[in-house]
Amino acid sequence: MPRHLYPILFMLISTFSLSLTGLTTKFLAQSLDSNLLTLLRFLVPAVILWLFFLGIKVRVPERALLKPLWIRAFCIGASQACFIYSLNQLTLVESMVLFGTGPLFIPLLEKLIFGVSVKGSTMVGLLLTFGGVVLLASNGEEWVMRPELLVGLASGLFNAGSQLSLYRASKSSLNAFEINFWTFAIAALFAIPLVLASGIGGFEMINLEGNPELNPYWLAMLVVAMSLLIITTQVNRSKAYRLAQSGSQLAPLIFTNLLFTAIWQLLFFDVTFTGHQLLGLALIVTASSLNILLPRCLAYLPLRHS
Repeated sequence: MPRHLYPILFMLISTFSLSLTGLTTKFLAQSLDSNLLTLLRFLVPAVILWLFFLGIKVRVPERALLKPLWIRAFCIGASQACFIYSLNQLTLVESMVLFGTGPLFIPLLEKLIFGVSVKGSTMVGLLLTFGGVVLLASNGEEWVMRPELLVGLASGLFNAGSQLSLYRASKSSLNAFEINFWTFAIAALFAIPLVLASGIGGFEMINLEGNPELNPYWLAMLVVAMSLLIITTQVNRSKAYRLAQSGSQLAPLIFTNLLFTAIWQLLFFDVTFTGHQLLGLALIVTASSLNILLPRCLAYLPLRHS
């Protein structure tokens, strides 16, 4: 295979595994308490990465790296908690689309934290996203703002915070495996109090009655599969960006995740959307696409005409 195709291959593997992560999480959310599932999404990948480091000295993060690591761990934990809640209430495609709005919120967070100016295209994208959420809340006859839509959108907001802190963490001497290990381990610490609160509150942690074919053995296998998919997504995305000549080369491929997700929904779930909801989904995807592609196209045009 020609070398210039490797970044594309790694990115497609990353988006494919991300869509499968959403699918397995959707199934697990039907049988596991959402807080327990959030904990497992971090604890099991951290354990797998720790096994990978056996015989190798794992470097401890330097003091300057602790703050962005803790912020990333909190953001990724909150993002996944919101994402799992939305998966319980919304369709797989709706949850993944709302989660995918993360890049839209990155410039907004940069404005709030670092005082960076927000581009007009970002504001247009945010307005389109809000319009898409409003249309998703409509069933064609009436409009009802469902809280789960806002929670799903919050998963994208916290995902943006996670990516923003990851940029600072990636500038350290730690490699991608070490950064993800410490992030997952710290995020698991944040999730433990939530699990304890669920237990004290009397919530049922594991319920297999709704899925009689899903015995404890297969449930454990799904958790391990989900964890391996999470690691696969992160590692292959890192490889793709390291080998790519520019970010614009891979930007269009990010949305193949939604294509794969739509296929899983058609195959495994009997869900139909109204015309208003389809338009809302299209608006949100368009907003995310413009936010990623438009700045790169505008930056490329002057070079082309020079």
